[in-house]
Amino acid sequence: MKNFLFSLFILVYCGGFSQESMVSELQIEGLKRTKESFIRRLVKVKPQSIYDSLQVSTDIERLKRLPGIANAEVVISKNIDQDYSVIYKIEENFTVIPGFNIATDNNGEFAYRVSLFEFNLLGRNQILGGFYQRDVFDSYGGYWEAPYLFTNKFGFGINYKNLISQEPVFFDDNTVDYKFDSKAIEINLLYEFDFHNRAEIGLNIASEFYDFIDGNLPIGIPSRLDADKIAYRGEYEYNAIDIDYQYASGFRSLLDVRFVTGGEGLLNDFFIGRNDFEYFKRIGKKGNWANRLRLGYASNDSTPFAPFAVDNQLNIRGVGNTIDRGTASLVLNTEYRYTLYEKKWFVIQSNVFIDTGTWRNPGGDLEELIDGSTLRFYPGAGIRFIHKRIFNAVFRLDYGYGIGNNVTNGITFGIGQFF
Repeated sequence: MKNFLFSLFILVYCGGFSQESMVSELQIEGLKRTKESFIRRLVKVKPQSIYDSLQVSTDIERLKRLPGIANAEVVISKNIDQDYSVIYKIEENFTVIPGFNIATDNNGEFAYRVSLFEFNLLGRNQILGGFYQRDVFDSYGGYWEAPYLFTNKFGFGINYKNLISQEPVFFDDNTVDYKFDSKAIEINLLYEFDFHNRAEIGLNIASEFYDFIDGNLPIGIPSRLDADKIAYRGEYEYNAIDIDYQYASGFRSLLDVRFVTGGEGLLNDFFIGRNDFEYFKRIGKKGNWANRLRLGYASNDSTPFAPFAVDNQLNIRGVGNTIDRGTASLVLNTEYRYTLYEKKWFVIQSNVFIDTGTWRNPGGDLEELIDGSTLRFYPGAGIRFIHKRIFNAVFRLDYGYGIGNNVTNGITFGIGQFF
């Protein structure tokens, strides 16, 4: 009997020491525009839950990814009863952001885009905004996206675009200019599986028109084409990037696929898929190595209206405004960013880069991606002016210089890092 009581005492005694510590309270400090109820719904750490240091670090990284938050830190203290008091200290971003993108080349081509977005609508990190674009013709669009509208995982987005531009269409021996007019509305459902993985599914309904402007129109190519299209799209993202103001480290993969129906003739139904692989690495205290590998594949119809474009703002800086098209692409952007000056909220950052890529011509072979026949190679340099407490306030200016035959060079200006 004595042995039994002694064993029971030891069991109870040891069990008391093995009891897991709890979170006695969770405080959130530093909020001005962001709703505290939104933050509490989003984070995994809850009062009276079991303390988990991994959950705490995950919450901090999650908060730092929100557009409305510039930085987040945690302060943890242990109480007398061995429970933990957790404080999330948040530094908010200014989130009403104007945008201005310019692209030129040495052929005198010029295009610009202005926008205004609110990235923390209603204090719940919803995005609302619109843009105006001048690229020979006038275009505009509007967006609303609420990633956590229904739950802390499930959201909704909708956008409308009226895009009108002069589009060069490339034939074997000449280029023909068309006026491209697209009116499209798109709705998306967004779901976050966990901290690293999220997905979207959506439906895009569009009316597209191509009207001949000038050039030597080949025989058999119509002067006007139109189609009412429906696109079914899906997106999947794996994100393991750690953000520290202007610095980033880690890996990200973003896959976007679409199946477009409703076309005919030169605007056939087609499949298009694209995957961006991004890798960032801190180099010392002031350096950041950034890389993006973009792989694209589409139905290989022999049509001059191929979906992948070679363009200043999309993939290769200095190349010009839509200078070629293809049905598959392989593009590598790599750059080294270095902080030249940093004082409180203001940063000046330099960069040197190489943008290079190859394309498969419509109806061509995949060998064209590796045989060098469509290779574009553009090294260059640039500068960034960064406000650390305004979301995406990176004013960039890059100059790309083409190497090879029949190349261009030019300046690309925009808001936000190129990738």
